[in-house]
Amino acid sequence: MKWRKLNGQPIELPIKAAVEEAILRERKLGHKLKVCIGSDSQVRNGVVEFATVIVFLREKKGGFMFISNSRESARMGLRERMILEVAKSVEVAYGLCDLLDQHDVALEVHADINTDPHFQSNTALKEAMGYILGMGFVFKAKPEAFASSSCADKVV
Repeated sequence: MKWRKLNGQPIELPIKAAVEEAILRERKLGHKLKVCIGSDSQVRNGVVEFATVIVFLREKKGGFMFISNSRESARMGLRERMILEVAKSVEVAYGLCDLLDQHDVALEVHADINTDPHFQSNTALKEAMGYILGMGFVFKAKPEAFASSSCADKVV
């Protein structure tokens, strides 16, 4: 996965090293951090475009994020797409969880899935929740899942 900052600047380091560098820099500045990981997707001309974000929240001091975009040309239904979004987030979270634990940084995995059964995305809620919780991560869905429904949504 290729990663970049919100301003478009590419992240040249492996993502784990870049995250550790960010944690150390923010700690040195006296910030307490929490990391939220989420993904979103859009279908455009038969291609599914994904964005996965790592959002760093500074307690009472704003935040910043790292972004990775990808594309899939396979046709898929909404439920499959929602689960693939979650899988992308879990993959990133799994790759970073030992580092975040080491530095005592809280981690949440956000799913762009509505808890209201009147919305189509709700069909994937149980599977997504089971997947994320089964991996041992804190799970957030809409409306609390801002990493996926706001941050990733803006960069997909």
